[in-house]
Amino acid sequence: MVASTSEDMAVVGTGAGDVDDRAVTFDVVVVGNGVLGLSLAVVLLRRGLRVVVVGDGRRPMAASTAAGAMNGCFGEVTATTTATVHGRAKLELDVAAARMWEDWLAELAEDGGGGAVRCARGTVVLHNAIGMAEIDDTAMTAIRSALEHYEEPYEVVDPVEVVPWLDPQPTARPLGGLFIPGEHGVDAGALLDALSPAVGRLGGLQVPEHAVRVVHGSGEVKGVALADGTVLAGGRVVLAAGVGSQTLLDTLPPDIAAPIPRLISGFGVSVVLSNGPGAAPPDCVVRTPNRSFGCGLHTVPRGPGQVYVGATNTTRPRPGSDPSVRDLAFLLDCAARQLRRDLWFSDITTTRVGNRPMTLDGHPLLGETRLAGLWLMTGTFRDGLHTSPLLATEMADWITGGTPSMPEIGLFRPTRPPIQTMSRQETVRHATVHRLAIGHEWNWSMPVEWPVHLDPMYEAKYRAVAEETHDTITPPPEVLAYIPAFPELAHMLDTYYTATKSDYDT
Repeated sequence: MVASTSEDMAVVGTGAGDVDDRAVTFDVVVVGNGVLGLSLAVVLLRRGLRVVVVGDGRRPMAASTAAGAMNGCFGEVTATTTATVHGRAKLELDVAAARMWEDWLAELAEDGGGGAVRCARGTVVLHNAIGMAEIDDTAMTAIRSALEHYEEPYEVVDPVEVVPWLDPQPTARPLGGLFIPGEHGVDAGALLDALSPAVGRLGGLQVPEHAVRVVHGSGEVKGVALADGTVLAGGRVVLAAGVGSQTLLDTLPPDIAAPIPRLISGFGVSVVLSNGPGAAPPDCVVRTPNRSFGCGLHTVPRGPGQVYVGATNTTRPRPGSDPSVRDLAFLLDCAARQLRRDLWFSDITTTRVGNRPMTLDGHPLLGETRLAGLWLMTGTFRDGLHTSPLLATEMADWITGGTPSMPEIGLFRPTRPPIQTMSRQETVRHATVHRLAIGHEWNWSMPVEWPVHLDPMYEAKYRAVAEETHDTITPPPEVLAYIPAFPELAHMLDTYYTATKSDYDT
């Protein structure tokens, strides 16, 4: 085992997979060295706790390394966000997190040094001609309503005037746009490069290996075991390893793990492109509203002559590691058509793959499990990086015996019956519209009446899938639409629904 810290700690456990009385026992063991895990470690270390962070130094298949990363708050709002209790709760968390970032970055610079993390100032949200009214029009209205509700400054703009770099094809020209001056972007790699040294300088231990098992006994957590049998001992363990947290949950007894909605992957592909000899890259985030079962098309500056473009989203039962031809072709086609035509001639500097941590009911896992001392901080889908300063602070309060200052976090306790924010009819309709929207973004060529016929066909298909999955419970659209491609999702849902049947029946 290789450890890194300001003063390398030695023995952490035995090689037998059990906790030895002679082992160093940490106050908190954090599993996951992405943005969420490292942020939590930093907050705990600032409070004087002994903390170890475990995670493969390469961060394979993580979400953090592939992120844009937008401080997406109001730009992420859709019509469904503000229509439900859980959606409004997530927005409250997003808004509170947005207001923490300036101080958070300043404190990180003091703790760990590193280069500039902020890479974009402000966000322009495009309302372009390639979208669908049921998605884009309603989302633009919802974004403006949320901005006004929270008294957040914004401007109605002509995107091409504000961002001269924009040069979409004529059929994708912007119909209008919003400029949100307080919604910025960061370089995810630079953020990780700031967080990791901060952990070391604050006295934390970092173990660049995989945890393979949760060690427990007598109804409480004891630590985690590594592949070689070494145990990182601690009475409080936080799983913050994104989708990878599910592997550790699978080592627990069914009565602990089964009532937790399973973690699945929101598999995404992004690219870094050379900007070419034309106009200078924008200095702000440029994005569309959320669509196609995930994040909207977006670009974030990446230094001189480069732009980040993201990102696709495909729901998968398990993490993936390689980009598909379909995802890459779709992303590049959308970028050239909707953002800037000469991107078609750009060099692909980097192709990135990430696995956003989704859950079967579409909501995060925040809080303690039925195993005393085992906490979850994952399932955040697209919000993890943006909410990291807030969640790190709130979870640190909770883990150390306090109470989160934001009661909204309590809605997302890990052990729970399925959260349903839409009726079956609404879910089926939502899935249908987003499926058709993908075709429009692909610039499909077909007789004008064909989408009219496809609409009821897809709706009937998804209704049948929902009825086959469960009599009354309907998974979120992002899951429902991918069950035909990944039947394993239906089995996962059945296991979860069975484990929580007594809860939702009452």
